[in-house]
Amino acid sequence: MLADTFPCVLLFMTAARALEVLNFTLLNGKPIRVMYSNRDPTVRRTGAGNIFIKNLDKTIDNKALHDTFSTFGYILSCKIATDNTGQSKGYGFVQFDNEESAKNAIDKLNGMLLNEKQVFVGPFLRKQERESSIGKAKFNNVYVKNLSESTTDEDLKNVFSEHGPITSAVIMRDADGKSKCFGFVNFENPDDAARSVDSLNGKKFDDKEWFVGKAQKKSEREMELKGQYEQTLKETADKFAGLNLYVKNLDDSINDDKLRELFSEFGTVTSCKVMLDPNGISRGSGFVAFSTAEEASQALMEMNGKMVVSKPLYVAVAQRKEERRARLQVFDLVVSFLNYCV
Repeated sequence: MLADTFPCVLLFMTAARALEVLNFTLLNGKPIRVMYSNRDPTVRRTGAGNIFIKNLDKTIDNKALHDTFSTFGYILSCKIATDNTGQSKGYGFVQFDNEESAKNAIDKLNGMLLNEKQVFVGPFLRKQERESSIGKAKFNNVYVKNLSESTTDEDLKNVFSEHGPITSAVIMRDADGKSKCFGFVNFENPDDAARSVDSLNGKKFDDKEWFVGKAQKKSEREMELKGQYEQTLKETADKFAGLNLYVKNLDDSINDDKLRELFSEFGTVTSCKVMLDPNGISRGSGFVAFSTAEEASQALMEMNGKMVVSKPLYVAVAQRKEERRARLQVFDLVVSFLNYCV
């Protein structure tokens, strides 16, 4: 029994050592990320244990962020948002393997100074949650658009004053005095402003459906849009992580329909494609996408290594080209490390 267990223990210890030594090692000028394999894509997609950090000093990189937060638990992913030149945008994301570690990190680090800057650390919010939280923020100034050209300042004042005392109501106009069909209303009390948004947003006046919401400064709008864009990218990547499978070693007789037939027993196949050369001959590989990560995981477990027309299939989660290249480079580093250990 001990003889059977020892190789597994040794492998785990070697993997742990590789993670410790190779994680964030520079490769072609970029730090690589080494972590234990997690075959459950639902962990990434649920957002459990995921936190958002902003107001970071521009010198803080992925490794520094990882080192700061790793004291609170095991980190599944850690990323600083960067522009197209690689410069930090001052915010990032950390996902722990459990919610308790994330909560502990938020409690201990939110408002702390990192490189002389006070950082905000909070739960990662998905789009619907962000929109809800924005609606709960205190504000006095209300923005209203999609007004009819005939709507006057007095009309605006009369409509909004039903919800509480206002200090100003103005419709924006061009140089010729023509309405731009939007305006601003300022309330004395933020609760009245919030009630006016809840009551009037989406209502029709003069056959025009008004949009009513919190007025924002230009810098606030730009910051919010940037944050929404980055988080939407992350949500999209998380949403489709694990749904798409790569299949190779296909027999030449397998076409799109036969590939779909092979995998449809595991769930709803949303797309299926066998790759062809310029002459229309199968390249022996293809892709199958499922509607859920659970279906894709089941198909991967059942179909990887299965004999189909006398050939064993190779099935894996599909990766982008740059991800495959990075993984191969990491594999080469790990092999070199293992040879060094031996």
